[in-house]
Amino acid sequence: MALCNHSINLTGLAGDPSSRVHRLDPRAKLLAFVGITVVAVSAPLSAWPVYVACGVALVAIAAAARVPARVVWRRARVVLPLVVFVALFLPFFRHGGAVYELGPFSVSQAGLETFATVTIKAVIGTVSAVLLGATTTFPDVLRALELVRVPRLFTLIAAFMYRYLFVIVEEVGRMRVALAARGYRPRHALQAAAIGRLVTALFLRSYGRGERVYLAMLARGYGGRMPEIRTLSFGAADGAFLSLVLAALVAVRVAAGVAS
Repeated sequence: MALCNHSINLTGLAGDPSSRVHRLDPRAKLLAFVGITVVAVSAPLSAWPVYVACGVALVAIAAAARVPARVVWRRARVVLPLVVFVALFLPFFRHGGAVYELGPFSVSQAGLETFATVTIKAVIGTVSAVLLGATTTFPDVLRALELVRVPRLFTLIAAFMYRYLFVIVEEVGRMRVALAARGYRPRHALQAAAIGRLVTALFLRSYGRGERVYLAMLARGYGGRMPEIRTLSFGAADGAFLSLVLAALVAVRVAAGVAS
């Protein structure tokens, strides 16, 4: 059980776990990555040096944590293609500025600028979230969110969802094996009714397991707060990292705003 818990807690980490970035207090990393995203989102396209500064900061953090680029791309591609696909329609519907003809279609300069802005901001925000997950365990992220006054109900739901998602996945695997052992080989849509029954059974089993887990927690003295595995300590290195990232990016953002 201890080995299982250890594996669950480390799920998602990448790079060098012994790097200084990995060892930073999760609150410092959470606020730093949120700050990078907010600075990028607040900047218009005309303040493009802000995007460059945010990109440089993310690359520097990834290099210090030794997170490979392929890991960042493999995780970011889950979200980015959908965002870019939706943003592709903006040049055709947003009007303003010069108009460019692309065969039977026409796109506006304002639409192209909006597409570029949305894409760049989505890339910076997604990479920030990926690096946070690659350098910080999920339980530590939840602990940091709780300490920065995020509603406890949100962190509790996220913690239970994360921990028991693995249990549900294993349950789905066993049910799929049971279906295959009974010769389930759907040939057309009418034979897919068993999937509906499988989902219903999975819901009932998950609900029943949740009830048993909750009663077991109450029997062990649960009072609405999860026990702390370790106490977080916000030290000088954490403050220096957070101050350096935010001070540099805010300075660039202010300078770019004055220049524009």
